Amino acid sequence: MFTTSFLPIVLILLSPLTAAIKFTLPPSKIPAEKCIWNAAHLHALVIVTANVGPGPNQRIDIEIIDSTPQRNVYLSKKDINGETRLAVTAHAEEEVGVCFRNYLSADTRAEMASNMTRTIDLDIDIGADAVDYNAIANQESLSGLETEMRKLEGIVKEIVDEMDYLKKREERFADTNISTNQRVQKFAWFTLASLVCLGVWQIFHLRAFFRRKYLID
Repeated sequence: MFTTSFLPIVLILLSPLTAAIKFTLPPSKIPAEKCIWNAAHLHALVIVTANVGPGPNQRIDIEIIDSTPQRNVYLSKKDINGETRLAVTAHAEEEVGVCFRNYLSADTRAEMASNMTRTIDLDIDIGADAVDYNAIANQESLSGLETEMRKLEGIVKEIVDEMDYLKKREERFADTNISTNQRVQKFAWFTLASLVCLGVWQIFHLRAFFRRKYLID
């Protein structure tokens, strides 16, 4: 029973952390930012390959950021054309975003932008999938089996890191749950004490009122 329920999790963790997407981006004098987000662990290698199609009077700018409150900018490059390959290392357990802007040239009228776009073919490799094992094999003279073992080692390390991250996240949620329960209990005791005090005050107040009206001795 445990093996059956655990198998889908293992398969998800073993699946390659690769994102591929193709989209078109219209130009503008003040273009909106289009970002593609992917989760990345701390110190994970992120390889971004962007293939930008042709388009006259347009300029594509790329920026790689993360989703932390500081919105760290890992890399920024203007006017990319053709195939562009970029590599960064994640600095936090957050999502890494690859953002694009398509600027319309200053000497082009804004009315012409409605019929203009540029196509972007984007590939994002994270972690073990971002490592060029063929280059490592050539550099270290590894055999095919040794190369596959090196790949497997990288995948296993990612699984261990993922498990550690999930464990820390579960512990953080458990601490939050315990803290919330303690606050609820304290509030419940405070409410109960307030009701008891209010009831006692009402009894004495009514007793004094009835005595003033000579209804009781």
